[in-house]
Amino acid sequence: MGFITAIYAVAVFCVLIMVHELGHFFAAKFTGVQVNELSLGMGPLLWKHQGKETLYSVRLLPIGGFCSMEGEDEESENERAFNRKPVWARALIIVAGALMNVLLAVAILSAIAGFYGVAVPELHDVTEGKPAYQAGIRPGDEIIEVNGEKVNFFVEVRTLIQMSDDTVDLVVKRDGTKVYASIPVERGEDGLPVIGIEAAISHNPLTAIHYGTVATVDMGKSMLGFIGQLFTGKSSVNELTGPVGIVSAIGQQAQYGFVYVANLAALISLNLGIMNMLPFPALDGGRLLFIVINGITGKAVSEELEGKIHFAGMMLLLALMAYVLLQDVGRLVG
Repeated sequence: MGFITAIYAVAVFCVLIMVHELGHFFAAKFTGVQVNELSLGMGPLLWKHQGKETLYSVRLLPIGGFCSMEGEDEESENERAFNRKPVWARALIIVAGALMNVLLAVAILSAIAGFYGVAVPELHDVTEGKPAYQAGIRPGDEIIEVNGEKVNFFVEVRTLIQMSDDTVDLVVKRDGTKVYASIPVERGEDGLPVIGIEAAISHNPLTAIHYGTVATVDMGKSMLGFIGQLFTGKSSVNELTGPVGIVSAIGQQAQYGFVYVANLAALISLNLGIMNMLPFPALDGGRLLFIVINGITGKAVSEELEGKIHFAGMMLLLALMAYVLLQDVGRLVG
């Protein structure tokens, strides 16, 4: 692993973990829960600062972090303890970590889109002599539908055109009026359908945020689809990637520049947020499940039983992580 890869990998892991733990931290403060320690990293202590109430620390291993709250894993009579707060407050604290990771993904993708610009359906150029021009489409027209499907960004326009057979049906807005056009396609050098249009590029911050949000939602749908396929057997755990594989991917993206690493960081952050909310013991989603059961039944699962269930879940997760680690190493040396 090269020096630059190591720097990028540590930076990505630290940022994603810290953002996650800050989600728990801010939600705990908002709901009045006492936070005993907020730590970046695990293992031996490197640095600490005692605040008015919370100990802030940095530890040696950048493989995790924690937000330790009063009454989180034990019974406490402190009126500000986690276990004494209402269901909605405890649920908010648990969900906040994953939510921050999702928002970070949106923020990263929005920042990239804002810097480079977003290709929007408003046309910057229409090539004379090409099908779109011959059909009456002109620069300044805003494409709002392609083959009956509404579009927000030019990437959707391009995808729908490439999925077309012989004709593309466009609806464009021109001077506030809808214009309809049925356009025969040509085949480009790659054999894909083209009609001779070029998108305008927008640097509008709201457009960038919209694009970042839509891109995050689309990635989230793909991740949830893959998780569903794991449970139905259509996908295999052999396709999962662990920390070694992630570092390798960061190294590959680092060759192309910071923006590529940032884009990968957004993907990892969203993955972390989604995976953490799965209703599995030892994950935030598993803890949320116990809180919801408590809210519905009015009876809390005993600390001893919940602890045993989370311990069993942690053992299974560690076994899965070990298996994925071996898979990652096998891919690197294979």
